[in-house]
Amino acid sequence: MLYVAVVGSGPSGVYTAQSLVQSGLSEVRVDVLDRLPCPYGLVRYGVAPDHEKIKSLQSNLRTVLEDERVRFLGDVQVGPGGVPVTRLRELYHAVVYCVGAATDRHLGVPGEELSGSWSATEFVSWYSAHPDSVTDGFVLGARSAVVVGVGNVAVDVTRMLARGASELSPTDVPQAALRALAASKVTEISMIGRRGPSQARFTTKELRELGSLPDTEVVVDPEELALDPQYADPSDLPAAQRRNVEVLRGWAAAPPQDRARRIRLRFFLRPVELLPDEGDGTRVGAVRFERTAPDGHGGVTGTGRYEDIEAQLVLRSVGYRGVPLEGLPFDTDHGTVPHRAGRVLRDGVVAPGEYVAGWIKRGPTGVIGTNRPCAKETVASLVEDAPELMRRESAEDPLAALRAAGATPVPWAGWEAIERAEAELGASLGRGVVKLPDWTSLLAAARTATSS
Repeated sequence: MLYVAVVGSGPSGVYTAQSLVQSGLSEVRVDVLDRLPCPYGLVRYGVAPDHEKIKSLQSNLRTVLEDERVRFLGDVQVGPGGVPVTRLRELYHAVVYCVGAATDRHLGVPGEELSGSWSATEFVSWYSAHPDSVTDGFVLGARSAVVVGVGNVAVDVTRMLARGASELSPTDVPQAALRALAASKVTEISMIGRRGPSQARFTTKELRELGSLPDTEVVVDPEELALDPQYADPSDLPAAQRRNVEVLRGWAAAPPQDRARRIRLRFFLRPVELLPDEGDGTRVGAVRFERTAPDGHGGVTGTGRYEDIEAQLVLRSVGYRGVPLEGLPFDTDHGTVPHRAGRVLRDGVVAPGEYVAGWIKRGPTGVIGTNRPCAKETVASLVEDAPELMRRESAEDPLAALRAAGATPVPWAGWEAIERAEAELGASLGRGVVKLPDWTSLLAAARTATSS
C-alpha cells in the first residue's frame, strides 16, 4: 500500500488526490490534511458569496474527498505547533504540499499602517467567514473606498461593497458581515490600476457584473482610457483584453446617471502615500496617487503629477504570496518551493518523497481550473517514483501516529456535522445556509459527529 499525505484541501490538493486515485496505482491511500476543519480552501473562503456557480464546484471536489481511497483530516496543523514536516515524511511514503499562497503583497508606501487600510485578503476572509478573521470594522464610518488593483479579487471586493442586504441575504455570507454591509454608508468606490485598461487582469465576465449591480453607476473617464496606446486600436490585443476594452468604452460613452452608489474605474495611477484623516490622525482619509504613463516597454513611469482621492477604507489587491513552511526549502524571490516537475528540490537536489502542487509550486497565477494540470504533472512524477518510495517503511495507518503526535483530526463526518449546523443556523435566521464564523462554533459542530 502506498500512503500519500496531501497537505491542503483546496482545489490543488483535491485535484492532486483525484489524480492519485486515477493514476493506475492499484493500492494507494490518500490522506488530505488541512489546518482548518473545513475542506475546499479558497473555493469556500475566497470565492465571493454571490458567485454561486463557482462555489458549486464544491460538489465536484466533494466527490473526490468521498472516494473510499481518500480520507479528509481537518484541524491538522503541519509545521510549528503541529506535526513537523520531518515527522510527516516518516509517516507517509510521499507528501504533497498544496498550501497555496497564504499572505498578500503590500503597497510599500507611507501610511499603509493607518486604521482603515486593509488587504483585500482580510476583507474577503471576513465576508467569507474564515475562522482566522478577527475584525468586523471594515466599513464602519466609511463613506468612500479605494480598491488598489484591477484583478478579479479587486472586482470581487468592489462588487461586495456595492451590494445591498436584499442581494446578500440569500448567500452564505455570515450574519455579522451581512448586518455590517447592510448598514454601510459607502457610496463611492474607486478601483484603481497603475497601468492601462489593456493590461488589467480582471476577466470580462467579472468586469461586466459591475454594470449589473442595482442602483449603481459605473463611471469611466474616456480621456484616461485614451492614455493607453492600445485603447484606440485594440485589434492586436488578445481576445480577453479586447473584450475588456470594449466594455470600458461602452461605460465611458454612457451619459451620467442618478444612482445611489458610484463605482469609478481609474487607470494610470499608482499609490505613493496613504494620508491621515484631518480630524483623526490615526485613520486613513485619502490616498495620494501619482499619474503614470506608458514607458514603451509594457511598464509605466511616473510623471510627477499627483492626485488625492478621498477614502476612509482602502483595500489593497495587488497579489498573493506564498510563505515559508518550516522544514521545507523556500525561494524568497518568487514565494514558492523550489521544484522540478513537482519534486521538491533541496539545494538543487531532488528530495525523495516530497512534492508540491498549486500556488506554492508555480506562484499565485491562473484560475481554479489551472490547478488540475498542475496537479497532474506532480502526480506523474510521484507515480514514476512510487516503486522506489515504497521500499521505505511507513506507518501501517498514519492516523494513529498523527493522533499520537498530538493532532485531533476532524474526520469527514465532522465536516458533514458542520454543514448541518450551518443549514440549521440559516434556517433559524430565515436564510439559506449561513457559515459558522469562528473556530469555537466550527469545532463544536464537528464534535457532534461520531469520530472515525
